[in-house]
Amino acid sequence: MGVSSDADSFLSFLRSELPVHGLDTTAFFVPQIAEDLQIVHLLAFDSVGVSINEVLPRLDSLLSKAYVSYVTGQRYGFLQPEKLFNHLNIKAGSSEYARLFDEEVKIPDPKEAEQKLTSSDRMSYLMASHPEGYVYQALQRQLTKTTDKDQRHKIAVNMERCRWQMKHPGETERKVLVNIPSQQLWAVAPDSVLDMRICCGATTNKTPLLHSAISYMQVNPEWIIPHNIVKTDVARHGGDSAYFARHRYYIIERSSGDTLNPAEVTSGEMVSGRLRIGQKGGAGNSLGRIVFRFPNNFAVYLHDTNNRSAFNRDKRTLSHGCVRVQKPFELACFLLPDADEWTKDRLRISMDIHPETTQGQAYVREHAGAQKPFRLISYQDVTPKVPLYIIYYTAYPNPKTGVVELWPDLYGYDQTISREMGSILL
Repeated sequence: MGVSSDADSFLSFLRSELPVHGLDTTAFFVPQIAEDLQIVHLLAFDSVGVSINEVLPRLDSLLSKAYVSYVTGQRYGFLQPEKLFNHLNIKAGSSEYARLFDEEVKIPDPKEAEQKLTSSDRMSYLMASHPEGYVYQALQRQLTKTTDKDQRHKIAVNMERCRWQMKHPGETERKVLVNIPSQQLWAVAPDSVLDMRICCGATTNKTPLLHSAISYMQVNPEWIIPHNIVKTDVARHGGDSAYFARHRYYIIERSSGDTLNPAEVTSGEMVSGRLRIGQKGGAGNSLGRIVFRFPNNFAVYLHDTNNRSAFNRDKRTLSHGCVRVQKPFELACFLLPDADEWTKDRLRISMDIHPETTQGQAYVREHAGAQKPFRLISYQDVTPKVPLYIIYYTAYPNPKTGVVELWPDLYGYDQTISREMGSILL
């Protein structure tokens, strides 16, 4: 960049813009650039005891480094989240890292910023380099209102998340947002917001961060128990038929499809991989009365629960990775905005909720002696599919109020970002 007029403009830009973007001026060499520019403008080489051949190359190098670092970081993020989060935790009983972040993130072309540095539009490219999403703008506004050092740092960490070049929630998009630190779900429509508490993955079984779309729901689902849960929770009850009866678990041999007598199955056989262990649908099922499915690489989903008291806890990181939702029926209605009242009542009846229509109430009376659960609806497509975002923001504008709220760093991800970014952040 040399010492053209752009150098002074760039310095002025850094001084004014870095703080409002949550970035520290010293990490972008602002004091050194200002000092060297002053020497050049005053031709004060002799008075400070340095030669022009020393100052100009140094100044050019600092200006170039600051430019490339700023525009690349603002456009793509100063960190690569996939590399960062997927090298944090080792899987239990394995030497492999657990995959915690499953988003497609665009990484920068290393030559892009350098080419812009020598182009005629380098200043316009510079000034257009900050994120434009509504979350970033809300955090930026909050940053200007806050003087507390720790809160400013927390906001700056969350602004970094907005820089990552991946699919971010759109402000007017109809969507379901699950935010792990707030332990909340927001189902957002253009004219309303449904909010509810969630229970999410424990720190040893973190809920993965991802973007998908809810495509269908199952009512009164059977739960096929994941192998890791069989190993840690179920296998030790080998041969205990009372335990299996109490939990309504069953055991099937995968090769033959035969149902086995739990009293005759050992703990070793349960962990062999030859058996499928499940829980019958209906009352008492660990998935509750409904599960919301979406494509993902982790076999996780949103679901009801038979443990409603868990939603009363302040800290609700207790699942094996799936997300339990506080208001499953209301969420189902959000996903089916065009459903008529009889469809909703069929869903209520299937979920053992008291019906509201005359037709639904008559159905329950007429089938009072029938075996439950009623299965008026067992499977329901969600059309069109509803975008789902499982995110991790410790500072985020509440979709219902628009107010930026702050939450604890439940999984320690803020600490990781702060450590890796170091002096770049405020």
